Amino acid sequence: MNPNKKNSAKEPADAYEVIPRVDANEEVFHPILVQLIEKSKKEFKEGKFITHEDVMKNLKEKFPFLK
Repeated sequence: MNPNKKNSAKEPADAYEVIPRVDANEEVFHPILVQLIEKSKKEFKEGKFITHEDVMKNLKEKFPFLK
């Protein structure tokens, strides 16, 4: 037995009557999510963001037990 395939099982989807809701390659996003992504991109271009280092520094100051 191949160790890479020891826990894999392949069963046909039609045996369970599974119908995919959307195409796996299709990217359909909710309109509100699209608006939020566009807003985030705009704010990033304008420099309105906080770096990871700043967030971690603020967390450590606010919650010293996390150090």
